[in-house]
Formats: sequence, structure tokens, C-alpha cells
Amino acid sequence: MDFRKVQMTGGSSYVISLPKEWVKSMNIQKNEPLQIKIQTDGSLLILPRSSEEKESRIKEFSADAIGDPVFLFRCLVGSYIAGYTAIRISSSTKLSPATRKAARDFSSMTIGQQIVEEADSFILIKDILNPSEMPFENSVKRMFVIIGTIFHDAMVALETKDKSLAEDVVNRDTEVDKLQWLILRQYHLMFRDASLAEKLHVSVEEASNYAGVSRTLERIGDHGVRIASHVPMLIDHEVDPELTADMKSATNNAMTILNSSMRALFSSDIADANRTIDMVADLEKMTEDISALAHQKIGELALSIGYIAESIRRAGEYSGDISEAIINQLIREAEA
Repeated sequence: MDFRKVQMTGGSSYVISLPKEWVKSMNIQKNEPLQIKIQTDGSLLILPRSSEEKESRIKEFSADAIGDPVFLFRCLVGSYIAGYTAIRISSSTKLSPATRKAARDFSSMTIGQQIVEEADSFILIKDILNPSEMPFENSVKRMFVIIGTIFHDAMVALETKDKSLAEDVVNRDTEVDKLQWLILRQYHLMFRDASLAEKLHVSVEEASNYAGVSRTLERIGDHGVRIASHVPMLIDHEVDPELTADMKSATNNAMTILNSSMRALFSSDIADANRTIDMVADLEKMTEDISALAHQKIGELALSIGYIAESIRRAGEYSGDISEAIINQLIREAEA
């Protein structure tokens, strides 16, 4: 750690010298203006230039070296979340159709990623989204709404014996993933662009909380999709209306817990968060009863009923986890 003395100049101004190594690394010139921001903890943040002037960060991948298109897709997602502004995929010969499909799938399954150049041996993907235009709260609320429709329509598909609706529900998982990846990307970008937090009107700690909530919501969405994927099995076996009613009731209970957790999140209500956690026990009893009914069945039907009961329970428990995180967050904020 480097310590520097504060000096007075002109009888009224306090000055402190900047580290020479930092000035050179930032390519700061004489008389160049620097942004200085006072942080909530009293520290000063010095910004050498606005985020619009920052250089692009380019990540390059060799399709020859990676080989597996699935692995390539995962690398592209990792680069997106890490905050790279451009991604280049190249080959020493000609890109395979599978590699091109991985790039197209990545572009369609992420927000703001666009293929801007394409040739026989390379593809260039660039970020066209201004991250400050997508506040964390809006993205989390959108995830919440989509997840609500996933669980609701999964039960509608079961009640109405609509396999096409169940299939549509499964496909909605992509929309949830898109938003969660965007939230994680913005969170990581904040560590490279200190001005982004101000533009998004959040602190780094608040952004961390939103990132945590988004991860939990993504898991809840996965369980909703898992439920929908087993609905066709129950339709084929024409399960008892009583079992369908029990599943619908438990699902409504799980979504009530999620609604309560999200309400506590956006209202910063610690008492509401505490009440929400207490609601999980009743849901666990309801899903235990459904699991008991599964033991009366045989084969794949029994497994599907058991998986659905487990996913309903996990959705409620994950919702309770959100409320636990809210309590921890509010206590930390109260001590600050």
C-alpha cells in the first residue's frame, strides 16, 4: 500500500500526487480532466475516462483447438458473463456448420450479442447493448414474471391435458437464462467500470444481492421446466383428478411463497421476509403427501409424480432462501 501526504496549494486547495505507474498505465496526459466521485463509505474514486471511451475487450477462440461445439457455446457464455465486448471465433480452414450453429445459438440466447461479421474462417460477435439501459431490478422482475407463467401453465397443461402447452413451457427456460446471464454480466462489468453502478443506481453490494437472487430464480425456473417435462407422462396415464388438484394446490402454495419473497425484496420488509420463511413448512407437508401417492404407482409414472413433488418443494424452499438473503442484507445495511 502506498501512502501519500496531503498538501495545500494556493492557501485553499488540498492536493495529493498520483502514482506515476498508474498515470502511465492509464495513458493520462498533462491537463487531462479526471472524474472524482465521493463514495458512500467516504472514500474517493478516481476515474481516468468515461466508460464510453474505454477500449473494447476482445476474446478470441480457436474452433480448431476447442473442437466440441457444446464446449464452445459454454465458452461463449462465459465470455459474455465476464463482460467481453467482442468475441472472435476463428479456424485455420473453414468453420464447421456445428461451430456456426453454436455461434448463432449464442447470439439468439443472449441479450445484446450480435454477429456483425462472418466469413469462411471466422465469426465476429459484438455487444450492441448499453448495460446501463437494463437496470437490475427490471431484469429480476421480468425473471419473476416468466417463472410465474411457467408454473401456472405447467398446471394448466396438466389439467387440460395439453401436451403442446407443456412443451411450450419447457422452451421458456431460455428466456429466464437470458436475463440471468445479463444480470451476471452487468455485475461483473461493474468491477471494470466503476461508473456503471452510478448509472444503474445501485451499489456494488446491491448488485451482488440482485445477482444472488437471479441465480436462485434461475434454479426455481429450472424446477418449473422439470415439472412441465413430466406432465406428458401424467397425461398419458390419465392420473386421478384428486392428484392433479393436489399438485395444483401445492404449486400455488410454492408460488405464493415466491410472491411473498419478491414482495419483501422490493419493499425491504424484514418482517415480511421472516413470515415467508415460515410458510415453507406447510408446503413441505403438502409435497410429502404427493410423494406418498407416488409410491402407490409403478414404473415411470411413479417417478414422474415423485419428480414433480420434489420440484414443487424445491421451488418453495428456494423462494424461502431468497427471504433469508433479504434478512441478511437488511441487517447488514442497518449496521452500516
